[in-house]
Amino acid sequence: MLRLGIIGYGARARGLVSIMEKFNAGVHVTAVTDVRNDQIAREMSERGEDPSRVTFYTDADEMLDKEKLDGVLIGTRCSLHASMAVKVLERNIPLFLEKPVATSMQDLIRLRDAAVKSRSEVVVSFPLRVTPLVRLAKEIIDSGKIGTVEHVQAWNNVGYGICYYMAWYRDENETQGLFLQKATHDFDYINYLLGIKPVWICAITSKRIYKGDRPAGLTCDECNEWEECMESPYHLFFTRAETHDVRKNGRPCGFAVDTGNEDSGSAIVEYETGMHVCYSQNFFARRKAHARGARLLGYRGTVEFDWATDELKVYMHHVPRVETYKTDTSQMSHGGGDTVLADNFIRVMRGDAKSVAPLSAGILSALMCLKAKESAATRTFQKIEFPDALAQS
Repeated sequence: MLRLGIIGYGARARGLVSIMEKFNAGVHVTAVTDVRNDQIAREMSERGEDPSRVTFYTDADEMLDKEKLDGVLIGTRCSLHASMAVKVLERNIPLFLEKPVATSMQDLIRLRDAAVKSRSEVVVSFPLRVTPLVRLAKEIIDSGKIGTVEHVQAWNNVGYGICYYMAWYRDENETQGLFLQKATHDFDYINYLLGIKPVWICAITSKRIYKGDRPAGLTCDECNEWEECMESPYHLFFTRAETHDVRKNGRPCGFAVDTGNEDSGSAIVEYETGMHVCYSQNFFARRKAHARGARLLGYRGTVEFDWATDELKVYMHHVPRVETYKTDTSQMSHGGGDTVLADNFIRVMRGDAKSVAPLSAGILSALMCLKAKESAATRTFQKIEFPDALAQS
């Protein structure tokens, strides 16, 4: 039996555990640290699980000290990822860490320094890098078929972006902006495909849609503008057919003065060879406008893929040929990447494998996101490196 401890047993952690259970690999949740333990126990009972087989804690140190664990999964809210990860790293336990791995430069440095001293093998929740589409793109690029990649255009038009304005994600104290929430995935898979070091970044953000003068704390059930507002439960149910719940009581207003987060952002990244990447993300695209993918251009050809279509194309530049590949991950989460990560973490806990999404990749991606955020705030180019003053502290 593989004894798994969970710090922050929310929906994401539960989803990953459910995938691990499908492998029938003997993974058992033996301990949970959370502030909602009574609720978690009730939910376990409702799923037919026995909560008496789980020891519940409210303090992560106590759980880590008392339990003999084969692995730990961290699924807390984002601001706690780094501090909880440091506790696990100090005890040299295999770790599955949600992204972003840190939300501040101070926390990222603490995490980096703890990793240097630790023997923990860490799997970062970067499913995109191990999806069938990215693995195929990597195979084609590494074969030399399109030549050396000399330019990348990447996009993420988030069709479900409303959650960043009308749920807990609207709190920028937790998210620290949407580069850390979304671009951390995209920067990672791009770094993985290129295999070279990013050195400079510049970025800009805009907030043009999810802003307004509605009072702070306003919720949908308190608002009388249900017919005018396209984000109201009325329109979500009757006009857009996106929910089975026409009430949505307690749902925060996305047009109130306390709505956080930018609603679009773009970054340009220079790599050590001198080539550069253009990346853009948007959070008010809807329906068929949803898209996430990249176009990687070499002299001999171009590789383009998009998770929204589950399709990859190779455009040859010097012969009249286009190759099209279709994948089908419609029944899989995160384009099929979560299954790979869950399997990998099981093998890591057994001691049979190394991580396919190492902590070094998570740290680099978070550093890029923090520098992008700083660039957007200061309107300056930022070198992708740790600041000396903090690095010495």
